[in-house]
Amino acid sequence: MRWFGGSYFDGMKLPLFVRDLTDAERVALRVGLRSPDAFTLRRSQILLASADGQRPALIATTLGCATQTVRDAIRAFHADGLECLSPRSKAPKTTHPVWPRNRDEDLKALLHQSPRTLGQPTSLWTLGLVARVCHEKGWTARVLSPETIRQVLRRLEVGWKRAKHWITSPDPDYAKKKKPATG
Repeated sequence: MRWFGGSYFDGMKLPLFVRDLTDAERVALRVGLRSPDAFTLRRSQILLASADGQRPALIATTLGCATQTVRDAIRAFHADGLECLSPRSKAPKTTHPVWPRNRDEDLKALLHQSPRTLGQPTSLWTLGLVARVCHEKGWTARVLSPETIRQVLRRLEVGWKRAKHWITSPDPDYAKKKKPATG
């Protein structure tokens, strides 16, 4: 058995090799060499080369990849067996909402105000401006993207066009002036 697993021997770290392969594993890896999936092909090449006694640095040079990629493939094989030939999901295992739901009503109230009352240079809300003001108020840890704000408003069943109509002028006679203009 040739697998050293990267353990220490007399103060020197031994190279990492794949454990001895069973006949079925060797056949599966050879089938992987004909895979249309680049990930499966690369992993099969790495594991077969390691089983033939090549060191990770030599395998990496031969295949044009990083030595760490080779080590990762060998460790994945030791942990998962042949399942390591299929790529895992890149989706995060846990997600954290970027918009705090306890601020939903605050966001609606914010849109009913003029941006000028908050020291902004314009009287019209934009999604980017909403995101920036929410961050300045400490409601979010970072400035969110306009698309994120749009999705929050959509979840709250507030259409962005409808929100724009909530905008009012600081002029006390605004309603009186608006009525003849809009009919």
